[in-house]
Amino acid sequence: MKRQPIHSAIILLLILFFAPRTAAQYAHYPPAAPDTVTVGGYGMRRMPDSAAFDHRRRMHTIFDHDAMRIGFAPAVFFTASALTWSKREHIRHIRNRYAPGFRNSFDDYLQYAPAVATYGLKLAGVRGRNKWPRTLLSHAASLAITTAVVNSIKYTACVERPDATARNSFPSGHTATAFTNATFLHKEYGEVNPIYSVSGYAGATFVALGRSLNNRHWVSDILAGAGIGILSTQLGYFFIDKFYHNHGDNLSLFSRFESSGRPSFLSVRVGSAVAMHDLLAYPGTDANASTRPGLEAGFEGAWFTSQHWGVGGECAFVTFAVDPSERMAVDAARPERGHMRLQAQSVGTMNMSVGPYFAVEPGECWVLMAKANVGLALAAKGTVTAEPAHDTKDLQRELSLYTYEPQTAWMGGVGASMTYKFRDELGVTFYTDYHYARPSVRITYTDPDRPEEQIRSVSQVRTFDYLSAGLRLTAFF
Repeated sequence: MKRQPIHSAIILLLILFFAPRTAAQYAHYPPAAPDTVTVGGYGMRRMPDSAAFDHRRRMHTIFDHDAMRIGFAPAVFFTASALTWSKREHIRHIRNRYAPGFRNSFDDYLQYAPAVATYGLKLAGVRGRNKWPRTLLSHAASLAITTAVVNSIKYTACVERPDATARNSFPSGHTATAFTNATFLHKEYGEVNPIYSVSGYAGATFVALGRSLNNRHWVSDILAGAGIGILSTQLGYFFIDKFYHNHGDNLSLFSRFESSGRPSFLSVRVGSAVAMHDLLAYPGTDANASTRPGLEAGFEGAWFTSQHWGVGGECAFVTFAVDPSERMAVDAARPERGHMRLQAQSVGTMNMSVGPYFAVEPGECWVLMAKANVGLALAAKGTVTAEPAHDTKDLQRELSLYTYEPQTAWMGGVGASMTYKFRDELGVTFYTDYHYARPSVRITYTDPDRPEEQIRSVSQVRTFDYLSAGLRLTAFF
């Protein structure tokens, strides 16, 4: 069995959440006049003078330039779409392994949620970037650009959908609409509180994942759709701002988000994982299946009730490639029949856990955290095949010999992290975690010529523990 390029499978998860938050528009507007009532993330407050803004104006980066605000995130998505084009079938194979029968229409409705939230906030009287007429005009311009670009490409490229129902797969219209609306929410309310931006882009990310899980789009379609959605809204606002000759109706009454002083956060993470034990054993051999270093990706967040203590959780996916067995005889009694190797599919688990978090801030830009979580480890079913060697005469193709299926088990973990805040509400985090579980693994032997027929099953308890380390993009609120 050829090793699957597992790293490509997490590109969608990584890029969809990283790029919009990294290149989000953080304009540095002039400070409010003395004694102006300003609107912030935690209600109304009085700003006695402009000095209160000095610490927030200290960090200017390349992302503050207009060209980078408009083009960086879409360029990342378009590049990722091109890079994953040749890996589409492999990534779909991974989807089919983990969720072959997934069918759910949530993405048909969730794509509109950020826009509904934006108009709901306006109806509730929450002051955002623009007044009603300009908000409607900006949103309409963004949707018009999205619709024109998506449909023009769809019916020119004529790419077949993965479920073979039509030839209009590229790019994903649902994803483009979701990211158009998420960027619309960010534009109107991202400066009020970054939690609005995080929520909007999180919803759009779930729409994108839904298009893949429902087998309606290739990963390259989804990445391109996300880029088109963000670019369309950026351009829509760019042209409307030119028409109005400013960047928003309410800027004179509008201040940037101020932290609550508590390090509550949402984040997306990706890193490397190293198994402390071999996770599988090849039946009929005296050796374990050697486990290679793997990859981890997921979401994490915590709500802090004080400056130091909070409660949070994580949802993370981890996958480990497994080395093939040593070369062995097809039939020990008849060596002339040749040799083969056993090859297991990669071991993949989804970990969901909750627990206490502790944080300290040793400096203005630094946050240190520690955690202890408990939850569930849910693993994917895999197969083990016999791969014939060149000298094999009777075995001319790969044959499925048995399946392995780790049962859902309790897991525990601890971790530590260090965050550098390059903006008051945004930082990059280095993290390291340890996870431990002891699931029962069911081994089911099958008839190689009729894999659906089970011969017998056995179970064994294995230790699933690993160390992981990597980076998080962290949004504070």
